Amino acid sequence: MATNETKELGQETWVELTNADVAGRVSFQNQGPGAIFVQATTGSAPSSLDGSARYAPGFGEVGVYLSDLFPSPAGADRLFAYTRAWAGKVWISHA
Repeated sequence: MATNETKELGQETWVELTNADVAGRVSFQNQGPGAIFVQATTGSAPSSLDGSARYAPGFGEVGVYLSDLFPSPAGADRLFAYTRAWAGKVWISHA
């Protein structure tokens, strides 16, 4: 299911940014006060920060395929975010 929304992040908790499997392009931006870590998976939340990409406030990606950002794991179709800050916000858009 397509989405275009801002998700709230809690401190040290993985939050799924996508609301369904993503086969097309995805865009997101860190709108919070601290850095976020982003990771693609094949369904469930990551168990560590290993393999994550770090995005400073104001940074993100526009119109990219998950497989271009995260070639591994193969077939990744969900995107999760994590922050060490007390709170965070991420804008996400995908079809």
